[in-house]
Amino acid sequence: MAQTKVSAANPWADVIIIGGGASGTLMAFHLLRHQAADLRVVLIEQRPHAGRGIAYGTVNPEHLLNVRADKMSGLPDEPEHFWSWLRAQPHDAMTGPRDKRDRSCFAPRIVYANYLASLLAPFTARGGRHDRLRIVHGECASIEEGPSSVTATLADGSRHVGEFAVLATGHETGGKSGDCYVSPWMEPQSAGVNRNARVLIVGTGLTMVDYVLSLERAGHIGPIVAMSRRGLLPRPHRLQRTLPIRAADIPFGAGCSQLLHWLRNLVTEHAAQGGDWRSVVDGLRPFNQQIWQMLPHAARRSFLRHARAWWNVHRHRMAPEVEARINAAIASGHLTVMAASLHATEPNDRGATIRYRRRGATRIESLQVDNIVECRGVVTNPLQTSNPCIRSLLDGGRARADVLRIGLDVAPNGALIDRAGTASERLFAVGPIARAALWEITAIPEICGQCAELAEDIKRTRLRLTG
Repeated sequence: MAQTKVSAANPWADVIIIGGGASGTLMAFHLLRHQAADLRVVLIEQRPHAGRGIAYGTVNPEHLLNVRADKMSGLPDEPEHFWSWLRAQPHDAMTGPRDKRDRSCFAPRIVYANYLASLLAPFTARGGRHDRLRIVHGECASIEEGPSSVTATLADGSRHVGEFAVLATGHETGGKSGDCYVSPWMEPQSAGVNRNARVLIVGTGLTMVDYVLSLERAGHIGPIVAMSRRGLLPRPHRLQRTLPIRAADIPFGAGCSQLLHWLRNLVTEHAAQGGDWRSVVDGLRPFNQQIWQMLPHAARRSFLRHARAWWNVHRHRMAPEVEARINAAIASGHLTVMAASLHATEPNDRGATIRYRRRGATRIESLQVDNIVECRGVVTNPLQTSNPCIRSLLDGGRARADVLRIGLDVAPNGALIDRAGTASERLFAVGPIARAALWEITAIPEICGQCAELAEDIKRTRLRLTG
């Protein structure tokens, strides 16, 4: 679709969304789904297709969702929306035997990307829904906020003016560059990884798991070493009932150690009755954002330093069929998972020599590797961003990093907080970039809830500001 230059005097959009991955797509959908609101949206996305950000941009059908199909609806008020859509799709859109297509299955992420695209399809079709959505492909270079409007300027100089702007930039990838470094977001064949290469994967979370699956799908036969400080692997899902937890029983506002002590006791009590720890973790999920918001800053800092890795592997789990693949790779010796710290990387003509120290040891060891894949997560500190749009907001004082440097400082409703500490009425953030205020805002159910609430908040604010 051609980009349209507009003047500030005659804005076309009511809301400009920067970022067209999962967060931006869901934000656009919730703004548009109620026709009575009559909102017009501009969605700015660099990639060719909306809905295919880092999480759902994979083309590998073996990369599965880490949430069951019946929990992945894009509509909080219609919890089985994705499951119903999935059942209506041709069987060849799925992988695995037909008897796996039940509501507790883990669908391929590429299929979920198609679902996200389907949410916007009625608004992007020619003549659809009164043409209330424009998708603009390009990089947003800056955002300016005026008394009655916001202006998004793209790298090509085109400008889009609206009443509100929502940052939905998702995860920002980092990683080192060099001849031996390979992006985890690129399939091994495309990256030129030799089938016999010794591959070092730095990090042992879900990104590592996906990359091992990609290597095996490419027929890789060389040794794979996955390394992280604790050597923790994501725990697997098991089918179990969620434990009902009452808000009155949760020690909101307690310190990190007290909260973890309470959680361990609850798990122990539940296990003594034949229950599973997963039931407890899932039962706590509706309260995670409130728990985070009521944690003192010192407790948040303690959690990030000491407990985050343990929480992540229990909270963000892998599908059982993925667990079986990873366990088989470890049992065969194809994959080695190591608890160790990487001390140095020395590039050479064969790749690189790495220096590392195993957890609990004092001796520095070395290993020659052909390729290094950085899977230690994403850039969370806004001050380290390479995104020119976020950089412009920080430099202009329209936004600031939170005190823990894990995201932008935002109000509970997602409003950006400026350098002086004032929450904006026109600039908002959704999804992972808002993690500082909400923490649990990287999974679809939480992102959906946030987008639905913000859509209603924007409608109310619009009526107030124009009325």
